[in-house]
Amino acid sequence: MFKKFSRRAAVTALVAAGVVAGSTGASFADKLQLRLATSGSETDQRSVAMAEVFAPMVAEFASYEPSYNGTIFAQGTELDAISRGNLEMSITSAQELAQFFPEFSIFTAGYVHQDAAHQVAVFNDPLMDDFKAKAEDELGVKLLSVMYLGRRQVNLRQSPDDLKVSTPADLAGVNLRMPGTDAWQFLGKALGAAPTPMAFSEVYTALSTGAVDGQDNPLPTVVDAKFYEVTNQIVLTSHLVDLNYIAIGKGVWDGMSADQQAMVQKAADAAAESGRQKQLEKESNLVAFLKDQGMTIYEPDLAAFRNQVQSMYLDSEFAATWPEGVLDKINALGN
Repeated sequence: MFKKFSRRAAVTALVAAGVVAGSTGASFADKLQLRLATSGSETDQRSVAMAEVFAPMVAEFASYEPSYNGTIFAQGTELDAISRGNLEMSITSAQELAQFFPEFSIFTAGYVHQDAAHQVAVFNDPLMDDFKAKAEDELGVKLLSVMYLGRRQVNLRQSPDDLKVSTPADLAGVNLRMPGTDAWQFLGKALGAAPTPMAFSEVYTALSTGAVDGQDNPLPTVVDAKFYEVTNQIVLTSHLVDLNYIAIGKGVWDGMSADQQAMVQKAADAAAESGRQKQLEKESNLVAFLKDQGMTIYEPDLAAFRNQVQSMYLDSEFAATWPEGVLDKINALGN
């Protein structure tokens, strides 16, 4: 799937390709080239944060060159491109990293991250050191910062008078549409529901006809897809707090001066924080919007959900690759 690169080989390959600049000279040609590939659009909050915050902060010595919508590298191929020295940066996911290192799957499981602040605490904690080192040493990818994507919630057709959800037991028999992979279907079962795989394009009609009782997605998706037109309540389960990582080639990083490294790190953290705050604000505003549309929105017993979901994960094959004790350390950083 990928070749194992030494740091020396990675730097040599990048220098040969003309990627690592020799100085911080004023001319464009002398600047460090930082091409970033993402499957997101130009207006995606992650893309905006990188363009408006990251790029100006490194402009003195680096040329930031984003590529959107998977145009230069298809989604899922960016990490391999970085490892081969064909790309400098990407916005990647724990799911993609888990394709190389299965232990990263812990960051894709339900209720591992509790909220945006918890994500940051986990990423900056020493418990992440071994994960980061493995990505650097075996793939040539350095993870700079963590970006917040939002919280997935349960969205139901039933009114709260007919179904009030407090614990996973209340979702028994609820036909909940979730993405079709085994991992997503497992999460639906862990929540207590009867998960149904279905293409996203079919969900609105299925909700309107009662073919499914509900679906799970972040609030921006509920609004964008107008699911509020055919549902009555949103249960703020926050069962998956999704994330991305800002990634850079380790060879590129090693070719920078210490001052340049410090500025790139500062810029990545600032971009991640900017995007995080905008996403949190958007989620907050959408709660008010959805209530104005007649939706009932409330929080269930999150401890009951977290305990059941984590217990089921720990008894499953998904947890077989998780380093011993790491989940306890992650939980201890939460509220």
